[in-house]
Amino acid sequence: MKLIIDTDPGIDDAMAIAYAAAAPEIDLIGLTTVFGNTHVHQSSRNARFLLDKLGLEAPVAEGAAFALGETSHAPSEHVHGPEGFGDITEIPQIGANHRLSAAEFLVEMARQHKGELVVCAVGPLTNIAEAIRLDPSFACNIQRLVIMGGAVYCPGNITEHAEANIYHDASAADAVFAAPPDTVLVGLDVTLKTLYETADFEALAARSLDMGGFLRDISRFYLKFYKEVGGLEGCGLHDSTAVIACTHEPMFETVETGLQVIVEGPQIGATRPVTSRPPVRVCRDVNGAGVVSLFTERVASLP
Repeated sequence: MKLIIDTDPGIDDAMAIAYAAAAPEIDLIGLTTVFGNTHVHQSSRNARFLLDKLGLEAPVAEGAAFALGETSHAPSEHVHGPEGFGDITEIPQIGANHRLSAAEFLVEMARQHKGELVVCAVGPLTNIAEAIRLDPSFACNIQRLVIMGGAVYCPGNITEHAEANIYHDASAADAVFAAPPDTVLVGLDVTLKTLYETADFEALAARSLDMGGFLRDISRFYLKFYKEVGGLEGCGLHDSTAVIACTHEPMFETVETGLQVIVEGPQIGATRPVTSRPPVRVCRDVNGAGVVSLFTERVASLP
């Protein structure tokens, strides 16, 4: 599977990229970056650092710095740390970004790999909305769009109503859902059923000393947040679950419904089922233990 991950690394993004690097079913042909967990220039630096650490030669195309119509962004430092990797703050600048913007790169790769390319968006959907605006055939050219985002049938995590990725650019998300490509939504309805606990990270680090050890180290900050804010003993494999959904659809139960995102007011970012829009496949349940086991087995194969 030819895959691009649209990402804002981010601790759980790092886990998802590591999984994609280890998965034999996946040909990771690039990363596109967006604001979200960090500022976009941090996202790009972190993405290039991760690819180098994983020994992958894949381009990083930098995308949106802000939500549509906005001119500023406040990163989620309280969740992911000041540089996106928890308590680790010295992250080297390695290499350079691709000459194309994220939206341009997505459009170009969709044309080049027409009918083959899967895009997994694990940050705000600004780059995806821009790609659709740039080339209306983008939605037809890709094989599938898999989104980590939304809280359709459960409460949100950034507000009572909204999941963070959708909330950070509600207008972009609503634009994508207005005329979506073949889309699977992997939201909080399932990702909070894939808890990865301290013992899981320790076991992973024992088998994968370099990458597993790195993920264990950056996760400590993340796990502390989950414990203090949510009372949980682990973190959801949010972004990794979305990447796994790209290749392991039988592990998920889905329902088809159109979606609309509230773009203003106190419920901004809420993702609501509607009958007036083209259907997407919304994940309602998941084999959580299976996802956790698959993640561990694949990532443990890395050095």
